[in-house]
Amino acid sequence: MEILDKCVGCAGCVPFCPVGAISAFGKAEIDTEMCTNCAVCKDYCPLDAISE
Repeated sequence: MEILDKCVGCAGCVPFCPVGAISAFGKAEIDTEMCTNCAVCKDYCPLDAISE
């Protein structure tokens, strides 16, 4: 999973990550070591700023 430049840091995706791999202090960031590529975050991003 990758956070695209259009991310505005709204943190809408953060609470939906089942493994807690996303932090959003400004633009969201995904911890690639924790991420399982389930794509749940992608479903909850209001700006479609997460790509697989």
